[in-house]
Amino acid sequence: MAVKETLETLKEKMNSNPEGIQGLNTTYQFDLTGTDEGIYQIKFEDGQVEYVLGETYEPKCTLALSDANFLKLVAGKLNPTMAFMGGKLKIKGEMGLALKLQNVLKSYQ
Repeated sequence: MAVKETLETLKEKMNSNPEGIQGLNTTYQFDLTGTDEGIYQIKFEDGQVEYVLGETYEPKCTLALSDANFLKLVAGKLNPTMAFMGGKLKIKGEMGLALKLQNVLKSYQ
């Protein structure tokens, strides 16, 4: 499954069951390399999620990784801490939000 389809599925899961994202009002940016290279943003606001291509919003946390590792991250098959330590994942911005994202993704796997 490609990045866009994965984000669309994730958005639908989160918007239909927003319990796991209550109180999260921020924008994450993913700078991806690989086949689905590009900039993807996920905006959480008032219990709803939207994703956009490109730099539309001001991100509070930016994660740079390959598209393959992004798909593994969303599927729960990539340990973000180990990926960060191993140089497979770079984080800019609020580190605490990166940790929070890990918990949010776990609740929708």
